[in-house]
Amino acid sequence: MKKIALVTGGSRGIGKAICIELAKHLDLHILINYNSNEAAAKDTLAQIEAFGGSAEILKCDVSNAEDVEKTLNIWQTNNPEQGISILINNAGITKDGLFMWMPEADWSSVFNTSVNGFFNMTQKVIQPMMLQKFGRIINIVSLSGLHGQAGQTNYSAAKGAIISATKALSKEVAKKGVTVNAVAPGFITSDMTKDLDQTQLKKQIPANRFGEPEEVAHLVAFLASEKASYITGEIISISGGI
Repeated sequence: MKKIALVTGGSRGIGKAICIELAKHLDLHILINYNSNEAAAKDTLAQIEAFGGSAEILKCDVSNAEDVEKTLNIWQTNNPEQGISILINNAGITKDGLFMWMPEADWSSVFNTSVNGFFNMTQKVIQPMMLQKFGRIINIVSLSGLHGQAGQTNYSAAKGAIISATKALSKEVAKKGVTVNAVAPGFITSDMTKDLDQTQLKKQIPANRFGEPEEVAHLVAFLASEKASYITGEIISISGGI
């Protein structure tokens, strides 16, 4: 029986690349979580099935605790012999702007998706992982959470909170065979960066290019594998040297 991996925000960009990588190279059954873009989720599913991989779509809003609870309870009822062994907390949004003029809604929505999403999903799966003495929790954060970024105080704060949570939670669950790590991408080609001036930004990157979602996915797949069982509490940057 295949292990189950749940990827939040798995329909596009980095999340999509992670879903495909985990299905193809670790032979996992993938739960592709999405909130609004059903067409993109179906495309991810189709790409996985095209090479013989195994996946299904799981719609829910990670920031809504009741929605997460209901969705995962239904899935578990329909799959009583299985459990989620790998959780990739990838879902996140940006609402950029200078802090002094930032609407409260832009602060709350970014924080709710990233931080509450992490809490809602992780708390739901952590106990079964500990009982089975195996688990991988991988949080997709950002260089903004490590260093801060002007115009992204809300996003930097949200990702910084998850970075700290990663370090703390890893200490609570390590004895039970559960690892908790975070991956901090720099500038990666995706919907989130499509409007940025790459020509100017490349000057800040020693590698002189944006990264690709697949490069992030390769790192995530390693951390999700058995080979990474002694790596926990780490924040690994993938940024071309920034």
